[in-house]
Parts: sequence; C-alpha cells; structure tokens
Amino acid sequence: MSRPVVIIDYDSGNLRSVQKALESVGAPAVLTRDAGLIREAGAVVLPGQGAFRDCVTKLQNFGLFDLVIDKIREDVPFLGICVGYQLLFEESEEHGRTEGFGIFKGKVVRFPHDMTLSGERLKVPHMGWNSLKIVKEVDVLKDVREGDHVYFVHSYYPVPEEEGITATTTTHGLTFASSVARGNLYACQFHPEKSQRVGISILKAFWEKARKAI
Repeated sequence: MSRPVVIIDYDSGNLRSVQKALESVGAPAVLTRDAGLIREAGAVVLPGQGAFRDCVTKLQNFGLFDLVIDKIREDVPFLGICVGYQLLFEESEEHGRTEGFGIFKGKVVRFPHDMTLSGERLKVPHMGWNSLKIVKEVDVLKDVREGDHVYFVHSYYPVPEEEGITATTTTHGLTFASSVARGNLYACQFHPEKSQRVGISILKAFWEKARKAI
C-alpha cells in the first residue's frame, strides 16, 4: 500500500469509533493530523461533531482547512461524516454565519422549532434511527436498501443548491438531503460507524473504492 487511508484528527468527532469501524471492514485507516501524511493520502475520511464554527476553527488552527479542500479537489475517495458533511457547503448559520469549504453550493440551516407529527412537536436535535430514501445510484450505497435505517444526531442540515448531488433523503418534520455524492466523494449527515449493518456496508463499499485508488 503506497498511499494511506487517513482519518483527519482535529479533535472533533468519534474518531476512534470511525477508525475501529473501518478496521472491521479491512481498511488500515490511520488517524492523523500530520499535514505531510494527509497530503500523500490515497483516501480521506473527515468525521465531525459539535458546532460547525468550532470544527472550522480547529481545522484552521491545525493548518488543515485548505489541505482538506485540496484533497477533495484531487478527487481522491473522500468520506465526510456529520459536520464533516456539512463543511462541504458554502456556509452554516449555526452561531452566526461561518464559511465552509464551498465544495458545493448551499448552506447549513437549523431545523425549525415548531415541527410537528400527528399533533406532537418533533424534537430537535434529530436524534436516533431514521430511514433513507435513495434518490441516486451510488457505488458506496450498493448494499443499502430503500427504507434502511441509520443513526442521526444533529440540529442542522445542509440545503444543497446543486442538482444531482443528493444521494439520499430523510424526513424529520421536513425532508432533507441526508447524503450527497459526486465523483469519488460521498458524505452523509448520519453516522455510519453507529449504524450497524447498514453503516458497515457503506464503510465496506467505501474501502473497496479506496483500495483501488491507493
């Protein structure tokens, strides 16, 4: 293996859980914030947890913000998880306007406070298991079935402005893009490392794609 699969360590997200889940499907993923190693990576995983602005600040403080953008533009296999998905968009309204990577047009917004289902107010954050509607055929989703459930924890979600990038949608009061895909990039609002069979199938398919690239 000449080029590593790296999980970017910037003190945000369930980093070790993601690493263990990838290892379970055979991916020898390296947890690192070393810019040189990331620059040489054949595939990149960007988890994320917490506030969008905090994640941006940490990436900038570690000198990794622009480097991640460069790796995405190289079109190496890339997996973004939770805030690592949201960061792909132009901006987030969380705690005031914060700019993201700008890979996709669109912004990250908060679920409304007044969402209801059958007369009962829906909780925010959106936390727990919810189903996927597949709207685009993607190799990383080849073993995911319509209606499969995955695990979410979030109060904000991206609103893509570009057609054709949404891979799945999910409904929690409103229907939102729960994952996107373009080229070698796949990113999801849910946590595959917490999503049991479905999540493992996604990570396995991602590793199969990454293995060809490295």
